[in-house]
Amino acid sequence: MTDSTAAELQQPLIHVLTPGVTADEVAAVTAVIGAAVEEELDELHDEVVIDPSAWERSQRALRAPLHPGPGAWRGFSA
Repeated sequence: MTDSTAAELQQPLIHVLTPGVTADEVAAVTAVIGAAVEEELDELHDEVVIDPSAWERSQRALRAPLHPGPGAWRGFSA
């Protein structure tokens, strides 16, 4: 490890400017910020879902074949 790399690792990533902040509060803020960053990165890497085109939406599946037989055909009157 070079001296510049060691110096970079020793510098804090977050500078707290508010006086009187406890280590627990800094840890909580760090956890929330880390979770927000991870969520944003996950959203950036999600697959792009392409909605079906108008042509694809207009197509219907074929209906099942009709099987006529006794009692299969009924009239519309009761």
